[in-house]
Amino acid sequence: MYSTSDDFNYSSMGSALQNAIPSNQQNLKVQLDKKSRGGKKVTLVTGFVGNDDDLKDLGKLLKSKCGVGGSTKDGEVMIQGDHVQKIIEILAKEGYRAKRVGG
Repeated sequence: MYSTSDDFNYSSMGSALQNAIPSNQQNLKVQLDKKSRGGKKVTLVTGFVGNDDDLKDLGKLLKSKCGVGGSTKDGEVMIQGDHVQKIIEILAKEGYRAKRVGG
């Protein structure tokens, strides 16, 4: 946004940023998914409430602990491969409430 006024103060009223809630109040869901991925399995972590930077930090932690690649997008962390149980254990150690959903 641009204004020629000297006293204009920019503020993003419609910002989609959410305040992160503490990890012990997060209700994360961990599931194995292989739909629309050419038969390859990914572990999905959904239900994260917070901003994109916090989500990226969580994704980075999980990727490094599992030793695999992945990505963060649209409030989800995708980790390559079947790491459901390991991710639940990692999240528990970090203070998150996580549960397995789906098959």
